[in-house]
Amino acid sequence: MTSFFPASLIAPQNPVVRYILQVFHRDPFRGLYHPNAFDLAILIPYFTILIILSVYGVHRYYLTYLYLKNSRKLPKPRETFERLPRVTVQLPMYNERYVVERLLEAATHIDYPRELLEIQVLDDSNDETQVVCSRLVSEYARAGHAISYHHRGHREGFKAGALAEGLKAATGEFIAIFDADFVPPPSVIREMIHYFTDPEVAVVQGRWTWLNRHYSNLTEVEAILLDGHFVIEHGARNFSGRFFNFNGTAGMWRRAAIEDAGGWQHDTLTEDTDLSYRAQLRGWKFIYDPRVECPSELPVEMNAFKAQQARWAKGLIQTGSKLLPAIWRSPQLRSIKLEATFHLTANIAYPLMVLFAVILLPAIIVRFYQGWFQMLYLDLPLFLASTCSVSTFYLVAQRELYPRAWRRRLKYMPLVMAVGIGLSLKNSKVVVEALLGKKSEFVRTPKYRVEGRADHWERKKYLNRAGWLPAAELGLAVYFLFNIAYSFTIENYLTTPFLMLFFMGYSYTGAMSLLQTPLRRMWTALPAPARVRARAVSPAT
Repeated sequence: MTSFFPASLIAPQNPVVRYILQVFHRDPFRGLYHPNAFDLAILIPYFTILIILSVYGVHRYYLTYLYLKNSRKLPKPRETFERLPRVTVQLPMYNERYVVERLLEAATHIDYPRELLEIQVLDDSNDETQVVCSRLVSEYARAGHAISYHHRGHREGFKAGALAEGLKAATGEFIAIFDADFVPPPSVIREMIHYFTDPEVAVVQGRWTWLNRHYSNLTEVEAILLDGHFVIEHGARNFSGRFFNFNGTAGMWRRAAIEDAGGWQHDTLTEDTDLSYRAQLRGWKFIYDPRVECPSELPVEMNAFKAQQARWAKGLIQTGSKLLPAIWRSPQLRSIKLEATFHLTANIAYPLMVLFAVILLPAIIVRFYQGWFQMLYLDLPLFLASTCSVSTFYLVAQRELYPRAWRRRLKYMPLVMAVGIGLSLKNSKVVVEALLGKKSEFVRTPKYRVEGRADHWERKKYLNRAGWLPAAELGLAVYFLFNIAYSFTIENYLTTPFLMLFFMGYSYTGAMSLLQTPLRRMWTALPAPARVRARAVSPAT
């Protein structure tokens, strides 16, 4: 005991030393006690949620392991076509005034024999996009392109309905699909088509790349999030023989596979994932080739990004509710069924995260007074499993894509994790709606043809409304600011980094949702020399 006498003297003046002594130089079981009813009411949901989130975190580690184990198994076509088949390119759109010219120009420059390439413009627009699109199609048709314009006077079935309607008139044996925010490169059809020499292949999916990755901190975060999906998730699932999904664009279908699987259906918001799983349950093969790259435009505005993520989150839960019973009744391997379950239910983490956020303060109080030993050996491993797996997942993807420059993206990791938390409130709302069977409209992601920092969007059409959720997000940010202050008061330093992530996430998404557009308008109203000087001091975010 005498060896600790000097430390005990300086402990009251040094909180770090006192903290270490509390954790390591006391009887670790002295803080144990019999919890009361209030403690149990907090601790049971606290540990239940933390364990579930940890399971999904461990699954992210497992996907990373699967990818690294199988990353060399890149696909290659069985052979090449002696005579190229006929291909139909479908371009679905709805109110895409700013990007339609870019899309049609790229589509008409695809390097494929003109007599074997048909382009369908599937336009459900109800604004001036109709006029612009119809005029452009007429001009390209007069120039010798096999391009046709299809306009519906309704949006029944949304994108799935437009694709199904276009399929009735399509003449191609294979159907390539590109959304309005994509710029298909000239070689894209030739890079995909030869995989279909295998008659069991239904889909070839390419990898999305980014026209405006460096536009802002938000687009950098979005690119990292989607890189993780296309590198780790797709690579791990496809290269290891598990099910994965067509992403709705930048890919090509065998028409016979679409029809055999039951066609495009619009009872979910992710018609692409729905059809993908139905086709794979029918025995069709899917190919993912990350070397087939297709540039696209990332959402530059927070509300647009949140709407996109919410649509995907709700759609996956809807698809899981629809297809998981059939998946588990199928003769597929258990590993395939488990992976499909993790994939289609992953967004259940969002409402759990919100509930976890609400009960975190009372849980901190209860756990603190139960003793540091328990927090160190029970809570910390669960926190690490549920949170550190996120940064590991995305960093491995960046290292695979940019082996020489991936370290530059380390600085974005805290923001990546924080944004994931910040999205939880809106995504929780739509996930609960999906679980309750509540239908909603297909909310498109607006595109503004923003490719560099000099491009503007803040005064263009199609801006999403913020609604009431940003106020709730900012309220949660204030709540976590109080949590951080309280954790310092009780010297609970272990939880502070995690509390900071919650504070950053909710404050960033809430503030950006409310203030990004008016601040951008104020910025662009400044004289050009003033903007140049300000950008030199603080780069655009």
